[in-house]
Amino acid sequence: MTDAYEAYRQKARSWLQSIESEFGREARRGLTEEQDLALGRRYQSAKYAAGYAGINWPEDFGGQGLSHIEKVIFESEEMKFGVPSVYFGISLGMPVPILMRYGPDKEFARERVIKALKGEEIWCQLFSEPSGGTDLAGLRLKAEQDGNGWRLNGQKVWTSWAHYSDYGVIVARTDPTVEKHKGLTYFWVDMKAPGVTVRGIKLAGGDSHVNEVFFDNVRVEDNQRMSPVGGGFAVAITTLMIERYIATDSGGFGPHLDLFVDLAKEVEINGRPAIEDGRIRSAIARNYAMRAGLDSITARAMLMMQAGMEPGPEGSLNKLVAVRSRQKLSELAIDLQGNSGMAFEPHAFVKEDWSASWLNAPTGRIAGGSDETLLNTIAERILGLPQDHRPDKGVPFNQIPA
Repeated sequence: MTDAYEAYRQKARSWLQSIESEFGREARRGLTEEQDLALGRRYQSAKYAAGYAGINWPEDFGGQGLSHIEKVIFESEEMKFGVPSVYFGISLGMPVPILMRYGPDKEFARERVIKALKGEEIWCQLFSEPSGGTDLAGLRLKAEQDGNGWRLNGQKVWTSWAHYSDYGVIVARTDPTVEKHKGLTYFWVDMKAPGVTVRGIKLAGGDSHVNEVFFDNVRVEDNQRMSPVGGGFAVAITTLMIERYIATDSGGFGPHLDLFVDLAKEVEINGRPAIEDGRIRSAIARNYAMRAGLDSITARAMLMMQAGMEPGPEGSLNKLVAVRSRQKLSELAIDLQGNSGMAFEPHAFVKEDWSASWLNAPTGRIAGGSDETLLNTIAERILGLPQDHRPDKGVPFNQIPA
């Protein structure tokens, strides 16, 4: 890390320390989700005013015009303070950057971008469908031409924060008679438009940040189209790749390993502190080695960025291994506590509560790239193995069995 980047890190850390009492983890404890969102909007506004929102975005759109490195440095520091930024992660991570790049009305886009950076508006990403799984090109929601606009009919699912969103980006099927990748078109939609219905999904961990979204004859104008007709798949792939440079956590965004060590000192196995048991010490050592390995991959990616290079697909290893190991370590921590390990606190923070971490880990293994998708990436792009057999290749979408 160069002196300039280290200075940036120190400056960011100082600012975060200065606002911790107002927006940090302790300030959020006991708040309802609505109260926490309101606090999050104020935090986002303060972050914008301090010059830490849109760090690597163009200044014309309210950004800071800095590099991916400063962005990752800030995010790495920010995650330590437990600030209420989760509501804006999807919005600022994918839909809003895509609006900057592909929005047909630049003045409208600029207005939306700045409001999103300040936390005044939230965007969602409407990709997944009940029958599509991780196969984005298999989506079935229809967009049919209606005069100089379009009508949307169908359903999306697993849409994060749709219930708080003002706008969203959506991919719809506009031509079912061609190959599945070629009949898709990309739009932005007003989430308050007539015919849009959002219904929450209750997750095992107790929260409902994901939703089903139904589109019943929803009208969108042609100037809301963000791709050529039939060219939506390429924009969708860009959406998924646009924020490749994000801060990672070798702990899988779960509790720090030090908390497990503290727990192992407190509880007993056969009348002796668990920390003295060889099996527990082995689990700690293996987890420490794994996290050190993932941190090394992250450090290598940072050095590549500093050298003007693009990090490779080995970053896929980080999420896959980190979240899986978090799930296993959380399960062991619950087991060590016996019956008391089953106590459930619905508002507990995932980064400090083993039960909450374990219950929410399966969501982390699906969201943002499922384990299976990441395994494919590792197999094909790191190990050089051949692609899976694709029986639907070259077949018109309406001839593929449902």
